[in-house]
Amino acid sequence: MNRRRRVYEGKAKILYEGPEPGTLIQHFKDDATAFNNKKRAQIEGKGVINNRISELVFTHLAEIGVATHFIRRLNMREQLIREVEIIPLEVVVRNFAAGSIAQRLGLEEGSQLPRSIIEFYYKNDELGDPLVSEEHITAFGWSNPQEVDEIMANALRINDFLCGLFLGVGIRLVDFKIEFGRQWENEQFRILLADEISPDSCRLWDLETNEKLDKDRFRRDMGGVLEAYQEVARRLGVLNENRPPKGSVPVLVTTNSTSK
Repeated sequence: MNRRRRVYEGKAKILYEGPEPGTLIQHFKDDATAFNNKKRAQIEGKGVINNRISELVFTHLAEIGVATHFIRRLNMREQLIREVEIIPLEVVVRNFAAGSIAQRLGLEEGSQLPRSIIEFYYKNDELGDPLVSEEHITAFGWSNPQEVDEIMANALRINDFLCGLFLGVGIRLVDFKIEFGRQWENEQFRILLADEISPDSCRLWDLETNEKLDKDRFRRDMGGVLEAYQEVARRLGVLNENRPPKGSVPVLVTTNSTSK
């Protein structure tokens, strides 16, 4: 791993130079962070689970026509992805009130929103990823109106798919964060879904009990973070029914088509 050229390291992932031009290797770390990296910890096995859940979601999204950066999983912690120019926006889709929107608008946590709401946040840790409007996005040249329209259409389509996927395994999709990038070919480019979709980037509540099965368990010092992630993976079918003992690396279901 040390011989590979590191292209970028974020809070939860490392990007390495890929085997072919226009590709990267995305490595999922066990680091857990919150509040713009002010709170940090290591949760053994988290990266493995996030890799597998994200693989499952991105594969299904490609099957319904959503263009993504995902090519294939390489091993338990890594994916081969298309290299993209990340648009500096975090796109948050909210179905129920939780987190910052509940605080900002005085909404009861867990209350259903009148409709799914898309919010944009400028990707800048030093500024705390501030909430921005479409006017900010286009005025400062982070994206143009056509791209914003495409991003919003894709975000709603992804939301529809994810709501159904998680509802089918007894989980409520409260909200989620996604990112998009531009894949350039000569002078042309297309918009691709990038980054990851996992319990790190979604709020997932048990449909019957409202138990939190996501990163909020880490943010709020609730404990049981790995166990919650394992439960999501188990319900989605990428984790064996026989749960591993606490603190051990999870045993994940593998298939020949994705074990390259």
